Amino acid sequence: MADNADIQTIAEDDWGAAMAEQAVAETEAAALQPQAASQTIFKEFSGKGSKAETHNDIDFILDIPVQLTVELGRTKIAIKNLLQLAQGSVIELDGLAGEPMDVLVNGCLIAQGEVVVVNDKFGIRLTDIITPAERIRKLNK
Repeated sequence: MADNADIQTIAEDDWGAAMAEQAVAETEAAALQPQAASQTIFKEFSGKGSKAETHNDIDFILDIPVQLTVELGRTKIAIKNLLQLAQGSVIELDGLAGEPMDVLVNGCLIAQGEVVVVNDKFGIRLTDIITPAERIRKLNK
């Protein structure tokens, strides 16, 4: 039976052989590829492109789903009180009646609005859109 020193030497030899083989393969691959091909792997992302290219880039993300949430208000409640809730229970929220509700996209506040009813369905009429500068300012608070 081989001792630990022999096993370690064999393992180091195998590792060294594998590293040498990888270096040879990388050298051969680099010699086969033209230099220009490696520089054009990634397209330059700057404002120098045409508007048509930018439009196509935007089309690429238009079908990505996001979660839109309208928040009436929030509250903190103890688990003891949560377990006592039953049908018909009322939970007091921190939002005031008539106060604008928050519209969030993936948890990020983007607008505020008021509830409307159209054809027996609830909706929200946007009254204020949060600008990117305001969103950043609120994140820093």
